[in-house]
Amino acid sequence: MTAPDFSFGRRSFLGAAAATAGSWAVPTAFLSLLQRAEAKPVPVGSSSLRPVRDEETGLELIQLPEGFRYRSFGWKGDPLADGSKTPGGHDGMGVIVETDGIVTLCRNHELNHIGAPFGSSEIQFDTRATGGCSNLTFDTRNGKFLKSWASIAGTANNCAGGPTPWGTWLTCEETVVQTGDKTKQGQVYELDHEHGYIFEVPASRAMRPQPLKAMGRFVHEAIAVDPNTGIVYETEDRTTSGFYHFLPKKRGDLASGGELQMLRVTDQADLTKEHRIGVPFSCSWVTIADPAQAHSPGKQDALGVFTQGKAEGATTFARLEGCWWGLDSVFFTATSGGRQKLGQVWRYEPKTEQLSLVFESPGAEVLDSPDNLTVSPRGGLVLCEDPERKPAKMLGLTPDGRLLDLAANNVTLNGERNGLAGDFLDGEWAGATFSPDGQWLFANLQSPGITVAITGPWAEFGL
Repeated sequence: MTAPDFSFGRRSFLGAAAATAGSWAVPTAFLSLLQRAEAKPVPVGSSSLRPVRDEETGLELIQLPEGFRYRSFGWKGDPLADGSKTPGGHDGMGVIVETDGIVTLCRNHELNHIGAPFGSSEIQFDTRATGGCSNLTFDTRNGKFLKSWASIAGTANNCAGGPTPWGTWLTCEETVVQTGDKTKQGQVYELDHEHGYIFEVPASRAMRPQPLKAMGRFVHEAIAVDPNTGIVYETEDRTTSGFYHFLPKKRGDLASGGELQMLRVTDQADLTKEHRIGVPFSCSWVTIADPAQAHSPGKQDALGVFTQGKAEGATTFARLEGCWWGLDSVFFTATSGGRQKLGQVWRYEPKTEQLSLVFESPGAEVLDSPDNLTVSPRGGLVLCEDPERKPAKMLGLTPDGRLLDLAANNVTLNGERNGLAGDFLDGEWAGATFSPDGQWLFANLQSPGITVAITGPWAEFGL
């Protein structure tokens, strides 16, 4: 499609929707954005960030706008409830239950080292894989973290995932590693099981994890569940990737099996390049015959599911990562999509079976490689960067189309906590998720491995 003519300032939005977007059923968020008749850049201001002291440690770990504050918890090396240490690689995260102001979150640990898993044997899938999840509780009324514990272990590269409407977390393996494969350092894997699956994690009770094989074996990133239907949407983090959904046989019982399908956008075999914002594409789905096929025939490319979908006419995206349900839609990021290969944000509306581009980065100074994302209870999006530049940021895309700096990594340590030392300013943001009351935003700094809870004047800020 014909791209609009762009001219950019320090931070400018990539335009608005075409006139046809005005017919969309948009509740509140992005309404003014989508109803603009022409695709022209909209200048916006960058919020002013300044270092803020952590209410837990007193360290200036992050930068925030005026009026915002935060508390850290669950650092790499901190003790878990069973006495073991919190692993690193903090990644995707979500609130899964809330009771009387106490929320339980599940946090991924994106680790794929050869070694012993953390946690007890009853929660381990593979005794030779080191990834997994830990759960945390937070008191939203008093603004304090309470405890954390290992909830699933023995998995690999737990990158992102997503919460379910029935109070669990789906954690996704971003790998298809198995015994005989080699690490980047040339070590040969010896594993109990093959990997590349989605696992369901409970909020409290311990249980031995079981792979949900019907949901596909590929390089998973994140999921989002339609609460109206129980359909699970899935992203794939590869240079060429697909957007999938899983149709369960029984709503809320993913272990009972179902059908995996890949998105086919009408007359659009490839959506990795630039496109008009807000212009809707019609969509359909193609069925994946063998969801357990890890590789293309005769190759070791981790694209077995993707190539099946392409053979049926499905559409290619560029590194799909974050995925979140909100506003009766699924929002997802293409981390290296667009003209500049610096990121796109897409929206799929199941009721109309339409896909549209919400945002595309014009340059690294505006947005550098959006990864995880979440939808604010007040409308708008929070985007977590996985950038090349320092410092890594979280940004807010407001309902009226403004892109604002929300937080910046400010972590430099000299052993003040658990012996951690170094410049971690390029550590990516991950796992952004709001508390049900909308007052707290939880997020992770993947390196060195810190979870924070941020609060402030969200409505005034625009999120």
